[in-house]
Amino acid sequence: MADIFTVIADPTRRDILQVLLDGHVPDTEDQQPGTSVSEIVAHLGLSQPTVSKHLKVLREAGLVTVREEGQHRFYSLDYTPLESVEDWLIPFLSADFDPAEQARQMVASLPDQAKQVADAIGHAVADTTHRVTTAVHAVGKKLRP
Repeated sequence: MADIFTVIADPTRRDILQVLLDGHVPDTEDQQPGTSVSEIVAHLGLSQPTVSKHLKVLREAGLVTVREEGQHRFYSLDYTPLESVEDWLIPFLSADFDPAEQARQMVASLPDQAKQVADAIGHAVADTTHRVTTAVHAVGKKLRP
């Protein structure tokens, strides 16, 4: 099986995946999922042999499934192999993620009344934490021999 990154590196295959995503319909009793090869050909303006060649690569990579109905073939997207791409990509997307900065931005975008409530809650939590910590230390001192 080809490396998933090699498979999705080809722009024509990415276009086919996009067509399948756009045409994705959940499997129901009245309508089975899938986009026909002729629909993909019409949408992308490519020849049928070209589309079929790329669909074969996508099928071998596990990115599409095929359902045959007579002489027609209907293709559906299978997201599972893309999870490895997502797993590889996430660390790069979150490399400069700063939770403290994100929290500051979120607070800055709050209306004034919400800021006041958040500030009051923050003070109450800090005060309670301080009281509990002080009480635990006091109990600890009394229990020590």
